[in-house]
Amino acid sequence: MIDMQQLMAAIRDSRGILLTTHCNPDGDGIGSQLALYHALRAGNFPVYMHNRDAVPRIYRFLEGSELVGQGLAFDVADIDLIISLDAGSRGRLGFADSLFAGRTLAVVDHHVSNTRFGDINLIDVSACSTGAMAYELIRAMGLPVSKAAACALYVTLLTDTSSFRNVSTTPEVHELAAELVRAGAEPWPIARAVYEDRSPACFRLQVRCMQTLELLHDGRVAWVHVDNDMYQETGSDGEDTEGLIDLARAISGVLVAVFMRPGDDKHSWKVTFRGKFDVDVGELAVSLGGGGHRHAAGVTMQGDYHTIYNKVEQAVAAVIG
Repeated sequence: MIDMQQLMAAIRDSRGILLTTHCNPDGDGIGSQLALYHALRAGNFPVYMHNRDAVPRIYRFLEGSELVGQGLAFDVADIDLIISLDAGSRGRLGFADSLFAGRTLAVVDHHVSNTRFGDINLIDVSACSTGAMAYELIRAMGLPVSKAAACALYVTLLTDTSSFRNVSTTPEVHELAAELVRAGAEPWPIARAVYEDRSPACFRLQVRCMQTLELLHDGRVAWVHVDNDMYQETGSDGEDTEGLIDLARAISGVLVAVFMRPGDDKHSWKVTFRGKFDVDVGELAVSLGGGGHRHAAGVTMQGDYHTIYNKVEQAVAAVIG
């Protein structure tokens, strides 16, 4: 693969590598970032990690997560290669244009909606996770997969396949998971940390969220939301919304689940989609200015709740027919 060879050459020639992932990072973004960091450090490459947003609480058990900075704790002049992991566009990284000026930008991603915004673009839409691609890169470079890297990579598989449940869960995915377990990843402690270490506030928010449930279009669409008042009432925050949309998707007869929550400013909302069967919510998100995968996608939209609700509902109606 030409892009793989270009990326490996860029890494070997670099005097300073910066690994980053998208705003509001998830398990795939953080896991692939940490795994590649551990591998490159083991190979004595000069590598740093920097994201716009903090590592979510549920992923802070991963070794090295405390090293992911939001403030630049290094001399940016030392960086000549930036590797973006799991981001579909440069805007999703959340950095000023000045950070990229005069530096090679390499993109490693598996989203269909990726805009190929790098100087080097390693895109594989058939990959189950960006972490799986990071693993291929690590192995191609002959770098070791330590226990820390294996745990981080296992998180990317676990979270981006919805616990090995979605359509991207192929025999090869299970084979990769087995390789990572042999390398030191421990499935039970990892699953417990990701899914079973939630605060009471998280469950209070879950109750409030499910009270907003609407079933539309003859029960084919499930719609839920949270707002800032609910955060304040329950003592929760945006990180506690992880997994709420999956509860809505689990309802019998639902083809599309929609979840809305406040965005990063008071004039925006994050809209998340989950699909079942043949419904392509990735295309739905793209039509609204976002992106993602066939059965998991999202978009951030500007405006008030009701205006966005109406616009999204019309788009959903067009998709399900």
